[in-house]
Amino acid sequence: MKLSELISSAVRDGERLQVTVGDDWLQGRSVFGGLQAAIAVAAMRSQLPAGLPLRTLQMTFIAPVPAGQVRAVAQLLRSGKSAVHAQARLEDEHGGLLALVIGVFGTGRASRVARVPELAADTSQATPTPLPFLPGITPNFMQHFAVSLRHGALPFSAKPVTVNRFEVGVRDDGGTSEWHLLSIADFVPPVALSWMDGASPGSSLTWMLELLVEDYAAQPLAGWRVDAELVAARDGYTSQSTWIAAPDGTPVALSRQSMVVFA
Repeated sequence: MKLSELISSAVRDGERLQVTVGDDWLQGRSVFGGLQAAIAVAAMRSQLPAGLPLRTLQMTFIAPVPAGQVRAVAQLLRSGKSAVHAQARLEDEHGGLLALVIGVFGTGRASRVARVPELAADTSQATPTPLPFLPGITPNFMQHFAVSLRHGALPFSAKPVTVNRFEVGVRDDGGTSEWHLLSIADFVPPVALSWMDGASPGSSLTWMLELLVEDYAAQPLAGWRVDAELVAARDGYTSQSTWIAAPDGTPVALSRQSMVVFA
């Protein structure tokens, strides 16, 4: 099921939101993290004024979220003059906690401080390398993305790179919704997997995303630039920073993830 179809199928009941997610959105044993985040944010929005921009997202992945009925329960934590804090819990059928998400939403305000980040120029002359969906080998959710590696190394290629640059698109119709952006932002695999000489599992522990612009709905779903940098690694835990830029070159989000690799 396409992401836009999942959006339209969401069932809302006050502070609760439920989406039926198929195996095609699995990442190993768990639903793809970007989709988990999108469901959580959608639940939070039931507690917020309409149209309030998402500014930051903080997420802790506690246990695998299985395919089937994915449930999010939202709670308003604090509403200030500009910023609103909300929380969503992804729960199993018994109310057990699977993921905890905090979102900060806020209106813009006048400020003398303004700086547009500048991403490094994409000077690679090499032909982009497609990342195909290979049933039974690559995660199921990848079938919903069109991805090419523009710089760096593919996962499990035994190359100790520190930066991977991807071109990412979502196989869907229409413009870029909040659900699409969160999915694009979480797509990139751990750079550390490029160091491995064979298939090795890895997963995210925590994820923080900062939104830099409010307006991206008119951006196409193809041609997003995602630059991931391995900042540090030790004892099987890695720290990774990622820039997400729209097809027109606008930096849209900055991501930070703590991950674990099992090799």
